[in-house]
Amino acid sequence: MKAIVHSHYGNPEVLQVTTLERPVPKKNEVLIRVKAAGLDYGQWHLMAGKPYAMRLATGLTKPKQRVLGMDVSGVVEAVGAEVTRLQVGDAVFGAASRTFAEFTCAREDQLCIKPERLSFEQAAASAISGVTAFIGLRDVAKVERGQSVCVIGAGGGVGSWAVQLARHFGAHVTAVCSTSKVEFVRSLGATSVIDYTKAPLPTDGSFDVILDLAGNRPLSVLRKALAPRGTLVLGGGEGGDRYFGGMGRTLRAALWSMFLRQRLAMLVGFVKPEPLQALADILGQPGVTPAVDRSFPLEEAADGMRALVSSQVRGKLVLRIAA
Repeated sequence: MKAIVHSHYGNPEVLQVTTLERPVPKKNEVLIRVKAAGLDYGQWHLMAGKPYAMRLATGLTKPKQRVLGMDVSGVVEAVGAEVTRLQVGDAVFGAASRTFAEFTCAREDQLCIKPERLSFEQAAASAISGVTAFIGLRDVAKVERGQSVCVIGAGGGVGSWAVQLARHFGAHVTAVCSTSKVEFVRSLGATSVIDYTKAPLPTDGSFDVILDLAGNRPLSVLRKALAPRGTLVLGGGEGGDRYFGGMGRTLRAALWSMFLRQRLAMLVGFVKPEPLQALADILGQPGVTPAVDRSFPLEEAADGMRALVSSQVRGKLVLRIAA
């Protein structure tokens, strides 16, 4: 099978097309014929090996896992002996590993049936970013109907989900983005939009919840925009230094939160079975739709990575994979 591999860390040029053996599913896994795979900053970090602290887990001098990719959509090709919910021929989406390939294996509990209204490309843009936004709003921030929610980085992969899901939960959504993404974010259903190149965040403590996915604003600025007993959820982490990324700000937030009435919390994106199924149920009905900017053939994964960091992407990027 074709796959995209990287044998060392670096820029997109390290990504190469090669041929690998087709994987074999374990007892609790299914083999997926991959139709599409999502591109996100998590995969960029794994490719680049930055921040350097992450290499303690991914490999100090070279990547332990040569094939990138987590988001996946496709068709079940084979099932393990203990798989009971899925069967050969099912169209599925969810989270796996090594999804930048024509075939991959995934645990049954990390997959859901693909809603018929979604294309494979839309479904491939759903699990990682969608579940991250869902957990951030429902479980971490505990958003309630009628609350005022501010999404910073609203034009990105997780941000485009957060705007739509916050509206789905009944919140009033203020989206923060750059000039080029204002109309896109407004089309997602934001109640109001702040172009950060032209206007700062308000300082009147008007937001019950702030979901910061951009990763570079000082905590003091965010707290002035947050209600006295509001919740700040920090995600992203593209700011910071090459060694620890945005973790410095996150650690300061955790320390400050012990002494404040405001709650400062961290958002970690892990795909779990219950929120994934809850998201699939939402996607089964009109109202929330994955925002796919564009897709690239598997062989052009390097071009996709370059586009990802161009700051011009509206929503998600996807790899098209024809097995």
